[in-house]
Amino acid sequence: MVILNWNGCDMLRNFLPSVIRFSEGATIYVADNGSTDTSVEVLSTEFPSVSIIELHRNYGFAEGYNQAFRQIQAEYVVLLNSDVEVTERWLTPLVSYMDNHPEASACQPKLHSWRNKGQFEYAGAAGGFIDHYGYPYCRGRIMNTVENDRGQYDSAVPIFWATGAALFIRLADYVEVGGLDERFFAHMEEIDLCWRLRARGKQIVCIPESTVYHVGGATLKRENPRKTFLNFRNNLIMLYKNLPSDELNYVMRVRGVLDYVAALSFLLKLQFPNALAVWHARKEFHLLKQSYTSVREENLRKTSAVTIPERTKNSILAQYFLCGKKYFSQL
Repeated sequence: MVILNWNGCDMLRNFLPSVIRFSEGATIYVADNGSTDTSVEVLSTEFPSVSIIELHRNYGFAEGYNQAFRQIQAEYVVLLNSDVEVTERWLTPLVSYMDNHPEASACQPKLHSWRNKGQFEYAGAAGGFIDHYGYPYCRGRIMNTVENDRGQYDSAVPIFWATGAALFIRLADYVEVGGLDERFFAHMEEIDLCWRLRARGKQIVCIPESTVYHVGGATLKRENPRKTFLNFRNNLIMLYKNLPSDELNYVMRVRGVLDYVAALSFLLKLQFPNALAVWHARKEFHLLKQSYTSVREENLRKTSAVTIPERTKNSILAQYFLCGKKYFSQL
């Protein structure tokens, strides 16, 4: 298991003890992304059982994990955020499911909010899906509506994407599809990774017998313009890399309209830096698009799944804003 850290000394002190206590049988690594605080010193002195992988600059989420996994040999690896509190025997149902289902490449536990432990957490909840136009949502969270966990999603089901906050994956499959896209830096990279896995016939599952608690937004708050930029740019790149040829032009045209509607919404709320971030994201996507042509061709060539059921045919925006469907169970 790898926890990626960058200047997160306080997070390590707060959350690493539960990981050490409840992750029986797992080797725990902290990959330090060139921290300038006392993270490495704290790890060495206060958590001697944890292995340290020192990366000498901030590679970001995507490349940081790729760098770390090049130094590890294991059947399974876990990408675990530094702001996650785990629960007793949380790994057991994940390992058991993967051992008994060789068709599955990855899985995730249920994510609850650390601040409100009866509520799902925004970034993953009880498993991720994606709509026709690239908008991700979850069992337990659509747009900004987050549900309380009343046991309504306690079935293990195939999902489109597993959260990068607590992603359990076969290392061989991770490597075979190329790992996380390092040019993403952060945000959307786990969805892009899972799309490649699903397109090649691999299964991804949420295992609700396992629960962890995630702080969320510990690096960049949801309204941060940098986060807005990365989310919009990386989402467009992901669509270009993975969409079937017969859908590409139509979906990208619709997304162009929807992105400018989003920018207008930011303007009306006087969030000018976020509106500008959407414009810059689209501009950079068009600058990068040609460099992804060969990647797209490879993804399409290796695609074996004609359809992916967890990529729904509708628009989650229309379902949410026009039809008033705020909960996954209403879809």
